Amino acid sequence: MKRTSAFQPHSVEREDRADGTILLRSKHELTKPVARTGDWLLKWADKAPDRVFLAERSGAGWREETYASVLQKVRAVGSSLLARGLGPETPILVISGNGVDHGILALAAQYVGVPIVPVAEQYALIHGAHGRLREAIRLIGPRMVYAVDAEQYGEALDLDVLQGVEIVCSRPGSRSVTAFADLLKGDNATDPDAAFDTVTADTVGKILMTSGSTSSPKGVLTTHRMMCVNQEQLADALPFLRARPPVIVDWLPWNHVFGGSHNFNMMLANGGSLYIDDGKPVKGLFDRTVENLKLKTGTLAFNVPLGFGMLLSALEADRDLRRRFFEDLDLIFYAGASLPQEVWAGFERMTYEIKGEIPLMTSSWGLTETAPSAMMQQEPAPRSGIVGVPVNGVTVKLIPDEDMRCEIRVKGPNIMPGYFNDPEKTKAAFDEEGYFITGDAMVFLDEKDPDKGMRFDGRISEDFKLQSGTWVRAAQLKLDMLSRLAPLASDLIVTGADRGQIGVMIFPNVAELTREGFALQEDGGAYSCELLQGEIHRRLSERAREISGSSALVSRAIVLSDPPSMPEGEMTAKGNLNARKVLTRRAALLERLYIDNDPAVVTI
Repeated sequence: MKRTSAFQPHSVEREDRADGTILLRSKHELTKPVARTGDWLLKWADKAPDRVFLAERSGAGWREETYASVLQKVRAVGSSLLARGLGPETPILVISGNGVDHGILALAAQYVGVPIVPVAEQYALIHGAHGRLREAIRLIGPRMVYAVDAEQYGEALDLDVLQGVEIVCSRPGSRSVTAFADLLKGDNATDPDAAFDTVTADTVGKILMTSGSTSSPKGVLTTHRMMCVNQEQLADALPFLRARPPVIVDWLPWNHVFGGSHNFNMMLANGGSLYIDDGKPVKGLFDRTVENLKLKTGTLAFNVPLGFGMLLSALEADRDLRRRFFEDLDLIFYAGASLPQEVWAGFERMTYEIKGEIPLMTSSWGLTETAPSAMMQQEPAPRSGIVGVPVNGVTVKLIPDEDMRCEIRVKGPNIMPGYFNDPEKTKAAFDEEGYFITGDAMVFLDEKDPDKGMRFDGRISEDFKLQSGTWVRAAQLKLDMLSRLAPLASDLIVTGADRGQIGVMIFPNVAELTREGFALQEDGGAYSCELLQGEIHRRLSERAREISGSSALVSRAIVLSDPPSMPEGEMTAKGNLNARKVLTRRAALLERLYIDNDPAVVTI
């Protein structure tokens, strides 16, 4: 099938060391980056002043801001920040989600050398998650806090840890806070362009909080160099980004590196347009995403696998939306867990029907600490789950075990200098050669041909041993089980450390189970439902007949009645489960899972 998108072919250099360590790097040269994010804004405000850069829903249409208008407002807000004495040591905390004013504030802060710190809006909106917000505030010590709406975020803005901190809101309401409109007035006594001249590639542009899925959240120092280099790495791999300005309609949160650095900066670096989708791939909000797509479609589509699954269903039901969604599309890009193959195949089929050709469908691998992309599958892939090869300028160090499953470490100009105010964790994050220790694992698609790329194989810390000494690769097993149990399970935890058998603790898709007529009865934190348990037993038994060896045999399951709790740390702001927290908080249910005669437990 013909592909529509140009890409840089894989060309990997492999170095095998005497100790078994493998180094991989691209043979292609990295394009020289600009030094600061403001350089992009100046460029496009000059070359395409009337092109839309940022847009958000306003009534029946969009509030659109051009490159010229954004630059004017960035300079005005930047001068207001300088007038308040803000600088490199006085971060600005953002507690609300994506929005045009949020984007202008972030760019203004970066323009004059003030770090911006976006955190998950759930921390402010969910009363029980205020502990997470307090933790971030105490770590960062902000001089200013921004929220889009003073009333909506009022409870969080009243926290005692924000006493004496200037509060800025786009919609102040009746509260005594600074209106964002006041920042837009600027201050003639300061010179934002003079401040911009002092900003360098090593200046910290933002501090991003890690998700805390495996440990306490840390503040990743994200420099202008990291962000600017990473966009050249992406455009080197995907040259169609430079060939025409990209357009996205995107919901991914800016407090996370995927939405806030990868996608936001991709539009800014390449003169593109970012239409902010105020929907989300969750029940009750996805209809808004569909509505937004009916108003505007893009040339690139970014999402998590769950979002693409919901989008596929919506496109199947609406031929006109399907046609408009695919007709100008260059790229389908997923991040997070592997995209289910049936969803992958569905998008291939649809786009081929509409265009007679298929855009590049791909993914990459990286972390908050790598800005984020460190590896990318820029060539067309035969299936989902492949994360490719090192991007230009990055060297990957692989430490293989006896099964050629490799621990991965990385070095390059897009890697963080360290964690905010935490020299001990910074030191522990790098090995003796200066490679960042990621904690992730990879496997070659073809060990003899590194150009075929690699597949993500979970986090080293998630693996465990059974009593027999057999290693269980929990992350890969989890993906397989989610596929097997779809759509009954929304998420699950793989168990069995130091036990005789592998089990799963299932968070159910209650809406789907209700629709299918399963009569769910709560039993001490678990659901007891004979019909549901019979279906799970059938699927586990069917799978057991297809596999060999105890390292992948799931022989017991329990369905949890209570959803994961963000306030208790069971779920991160990105929606990822913190397995350690779940197993600790639900230790009694874990013990029940290994009791054969418990009425809520399925065994095979």
